[in-house]
Amino acid sequence: MNYTFDFSVLVGNFGPLIEGLQTTLLLALGANVLGLTVGFVVCLLAMAPFWILRLPAKMFIEFFRCTPVLIQIVWFFYCVPILFNVFLDPITMGIMALGLNLIAFNAEAYRAGIQAVPKEHHDACVALGLGAWHKTVYVIFPQALRNAIPVLMTNGITILQQSALVAIVAVADLMYAGKMLATNTYRPLEVFTAVALIYFFMSLPISQVVTFLERRQDASVER
Repeated sequence: MNYTFDFSVLVGNFGPLIEGLQTTLLLALGANVLGLTVGFVVCLLAMAPFWILRLPAKMFIEFFRCTPVLIQIVWFFYCVPILFNVFLDPITMGIMALGLNLIAFNAEAYRAGIQAVPKEHHDACVALGLGAWHKTVYVIFPQALRNAIPVLMTNGITILQQSALVAIVAVADLMYAGKMLATNTYRPLEVFTAVALIYFFMSLPISQVVTFLERRQDASVER
């Protein structure tokens, strides 16, 4: 290999990458807020006893789990304005596109967490005379959240990485900034290596926390 890496091209050019990183973090944070909150609601609808609530929720989950994120982003950015005459700023559109995908995956994580709640706890709620709302908020949700946290955090890492796909629709995130910098400096290997390392060092701490939580859960089950 005759190629010689020259990372000096990055010196003085980190400004655009930092601005892109801020956009990436905003996209990931917004998508995770949607995924964590609306995901639980969609989960409850998918587990509802009435098919008129259950069927649309399940169709929503399967659609977003079974189609590529890239297609979802492109469709959302280009088809929604045309079909529904809705025009939002690119950051909001990106958050919604990524958030809808995350809602579907988090809904399944919550479902698994709810199914892991012991049947005795449900019976105890009935014995105590708790209504459906109090049972869900004070008994089911805390346990489901605790059971689902490792998967929810893993989904959060995934959506952070998948946020790079919004670069294809010209949202100025970290990936888009890296692409522009690579074009301007004619040093794509150095620039995209730096971008990859930034994503890596953002994801690694969360990944380690997930591993720690999974070990704690395994240890609690073995007791």
